[in-house]
Amino acid sequence: MGTTHNNAPINMSVKQTAKALIHDGNYDEAILDKVEMSIRAYDPCLSCATHKLDGTLPIRIDIVNRQKERIDTLTNTS
Repeated sequence: MGTTHNNAPINMSVKQTAKALIHDGNYDEAILDKVEMSIRAYDPCLSCATHKLDGTLPIRIDIVNRQKERIDTLTNTS
């Protein structure tokens, strides 16, 4: 239930993190780790955190331009 209550603040933190790390259209795979850190700061439910044995939280980031068109997708899952 905690993750449900924290959904809006998690989304705001992810957006702020992405805005802070993407400059002039430049970004790299390292953004995935920073976004994961911003999510884990809210201590998502233990069951979500333990779904993968390696402890990696599955992250998918759609990079969009000012017109909200997706220009790239980054993910740490295969």
